[in-house]
Amino acid sequence: MRKFLFFLIFILNLNTTAFSKNDLYEKIDLFGEVIENIKKDYVNEVDQAEMMDSAINGVLQSLDPYSAYMPPELFKEMQTDTKGEFGGLGIEIGMEAGVVKVISPIDDTPAAEAGIKAGDYIVKIGKEQVQGKSLMEAVKLMRGPVGTSIDLTVRRKNVKKPLEFKITRRIIEVRSVNSEIISKEKNIGYIRLKSFNENSDKQFLKSIKNFKKNKKIKGYVLDLRNNPGGLLTQAINITDFFLDDGEIVSTKGRNVSETRKFFARKGDEVKGKPIVVLINNGSASAAEIFAGALKDHKRAIILGESSYGKGSVQSIIPLKNGGGIRLTISKYYLPSGKSISEVGVTPDILVEEIGADFKIKSEKDNQLNYAIKLFNS
Repeated sequence: MRKFLFFLIFILNLNTTAFSKNDLYEKIDLFGEVIENIKKDYVNEVDQAEMMDSAINGVLQSLDPYSAYMPPELFKEMQTDTKGEFGGLGIEIGMEAGVVKVISPIDDTPAAEAGIKAGDYIVKIGKEQVQGKSLMEAVKLMRGPVGTSIDLTVRRKNVKKPLEFKITRRIIEVRSVNSEIISKEKNIGYIRLKSFNENSDKQFLKSIKNFKKNKKIKGYVLDLRNNPGGLLTQAINITDFFLDDGEIVSTKGRNVSETRKFFARKGDEVKGKPIVVLINNGSASAAEIFAGALKDHKRAIILGESSYGKGSVQSIIPLKNGGGIRLTISKYYLPSGKSISEVGVTPDILVEEIGADFKIKSEKDNQLNYAIKLFNS
């Protein structure tokens, strides 16, 4: 019953112009009537707690693909996600038209190693059909004891038959930054940024300082392909490494506290050396802030494919029952004033991905090889 009251309060506090308050109360009465009929006449006995969880999820998912309810057990598990270590398969997922979509597989994780790609639609988890399930229900199905396996069935663009993958769960330790000199004769510093977790800026800056010891460095390739994003503060900090001044990103929300602008501080860590940023359809959220800001300031050449288009900021709000909700509280805008929601960042140079395995020095990586050639021109 408490969950039911929470649901009613949540609805009453929604800001809507479509209904008057009386209309809302009528809808609440109608909802209560539906619940009573389900309890009395539905063919099977219903778990009322689960039913109310589904009702709460329904409200949140009607708002956008990224808002969701997390029951206490799942909420506790999710607290490790932004700390760089969590259990599971290693994929960032979202909802699109009621279907679970892979935003990005994370490098060196079971999902990436099995062949899951950005843009895949997960239609089956084990024996469970995904259609109709909430995002958090899908997450819960994919999580499990380390060492156990799960079968995923996915639909992929331009592939007629569904693809099946058997993936073994393990603890996911995300080292967000890899770096290396990729072309000794050209002296190009390569930094692959896999995610924006709470240690990314420190790791990133350490890589830059190591490169600066080489006085012959000509420029940098910054690889954000299949980077699903992460913490907004990290996106701002890392973008600031390459700008002397100007706006990095702005956020606009209903509350004044969520409407802010963030600016670069003086000091370009690489002293104006040329930069090429690699992006693809799996580059999302914080990765798009980074690429979009450098593009708008004409500080880097953006190469690859259009990014995912996740231009909103979610806040994790704890609830009294030990669970929580992930709620969209604002949208972010690039220095140009453009939103990337549902659009993404368009590259300056469009190079379709062919056979990229995101391994440093891979001969098959046509996008990376194209970026290296740019330093000759």
